[in-house]
Amino acid sequence: MTFPKTRFLCHRLVWLAAFFLGTAAQAAEAPAQSETPPPQLVVFLVVDGLPQRQITGYQDQFLPDGFNRFLLRGAAFDNAHYGHGYTVTAAGHAVMLTGAYPSRTGIIGNEWRDPSSGKSIYCTEDAAHTYIGHKTVAMSGTSPKNLRAESVGDVLRRVSPSSKVIAISAKDRGAILPAGHAGTAYMYMAEKGTFASSTYYMPSHPQWVEDFNTTRPADAYFKRVWSPLLPEAAYQRSVPDSQPWYRKDGNADRLPAVMGNGSDAPGQRFYSTLIASPFMDEITLNFARAALQGESLGQSATRTDILSISLSSHDYVNHAFGAESRISHDHMLHLDRYLQAFFSDLDQRIGKDKYLAVLTADHGFSPTPEWAKTQGQDAGRLNPSQVLGHVNAGLSARFGEARWTRGYSTAGILFDPAVIAAKGVAPAAVDDEARAILLQVHGVSEVFTREQLASSAATDNPLLAAMRRTWHPDLSASIHVVLKPGWMLGSALMGTTHGSPHAYDTHVPILFYGPHWLGAGHVESRVEVADIAPTLSQILRLPAPAQSEGKPLPLPRLSTATLSK
Repeated sequence: MTFPKTRFLCHRLVWLAAFFLGTAAQAAEAPAQSETPPPQLVVFLVVDGLPQRQITGYQDQFLPDGFNRFLLRGAAFDNAHYGHGYTVTAAGHAVMLTGAYPSRTGIIGNEWRDPSSGKSIYCTEDAAHTYIGHKTVAMSGTSPKNLRAESVGDVLRRVSPSSKVIAISAKDRGAILPAGHAGTAYMYMAEKGTFASSTYYMPSHPQWVEDFNTTRPADAYFKRVWSPLLPEAAYQRSVPDSQPWYRKDGNADRLPAVMGNGSDAPGQRFYSTLIASPFMDEITLNFARAALQGESLGQSATRTDILSISLSSHDYVNHAFGAESRISHDHMLHLDRYLQAFFSDLDQRIGKDKYLAVLTADHGFSPTPEWAKTQGQDAGRLNPSQVLGHVNAGLSARFGEARWTRGYSTAGILFDPAVIAAKGVAPAAVDDEARAILLQVHGVSEVFTREQLASSAATDNPLLAAMRRTWHPDLSASIHVVLKPGWMLGSALMGTTHGSPHAYDTHVPILFYGPHWLGAGHVESRVEVADIAPTLSQILRLPAPAQSEGKPLPLPRLSTATLSK
């Protein structure tokens, strides 16, 4: 893999700044060196939108060496959470390998509005770069420019320039953010059903990428049938197909489902809807296999490489049908089988004692409100436009008629600074009045103002603590809203989402496997996803990323038998 000189020089400026600011302070914290050399490869797996409850809920149906490789023979952190409050894909992917919360990374959401202009900003947009071989529309994800923190991979490549960091995902943000500033990201292009990088990383693809894409990998799944893996009785713990609240805008809302049904040939619609199926996971892992071979990852005894693979399909499935659905349940079983096959290939290609595997998720999922109601829970949907209208009406009644709000920005509501100035009202007074208005809305739990979010004063309110980690003073809206458990913003009466500081959204798996570097067992103490980065840094004998706020995980100790090998 080669890097353009201009890109390399830009990276060096970023790295050197972080190096001189952070490395000296971290030197005293560097872990003691063990006699065991670092792994030749770190395989970092992310299952997009996977709540911990699905790991524990289906474990008895997993194969021996998929998820159970971690659960039975690795280190499983059963009480792992995100520490920030707006739990979405980009924010989570930015935390994992930086160890820093959105308040430091600047990745406060998938997209947000500039507080001054109201302009929409996409988390990985960069107009200076384009996709290689594909059209690039406005706000496409093409670089990590907006990421204000360094990653484990950035530190690794600064210390060991020959090391390679490759990140792959069906989502651009799922690849770009784990790749950091110094890695290389490849993402799925729904336009053609292939993978591509951007000109931020290279002027043209290496031959192995071209060879993979020439096979038209997605086309092999046209008219493929997604059928349940187990007999009907095995799905009694999940919600049956074809519920009224299931979304019907992609693949069918019941299994079996035919990929590309209604189309005569593969095309963009088929390539797009394929993402919401287990077959996209298989394609992504196949591309990862090609990267392993094409880049010779993990083949050197003198360096460590990182391969990050974010599997996006589960997020789309859960958005459409809910994590409690039979469709999501079956998707987990397919993914388990794909992981077992992938681990088998890694064992043969890299060697079982030469790589470390880690698995986590970027966020969990809220139960679908309509299903939650059938379980006797208080749940519902708030119409976003109606909530904004309510706030505008209340502010107009208090301060004068105007359109006070510009819209939502991540977990907050953005006010128009020009209106506030024209009315001669103090911004803090608008925040306080809007807070009082919103707290009267059924379904709203808490509303935090800029004064509360910007404060460093100690708090015993866990929701405020979480939202402070989400809030960025230069990027975020001045008030942030937290809904009650079971409630979500949404005008449609189908599907579900995530993005809250409640446990169903923050509680995700953290799983490690690598008998050469850590023991096996379940850890019950609470840990956070931000702890992964300093843990990997310790295993790789690196300083933690400069902005990291996590602490090394309490890994199970190696057994005497393992140490003697």
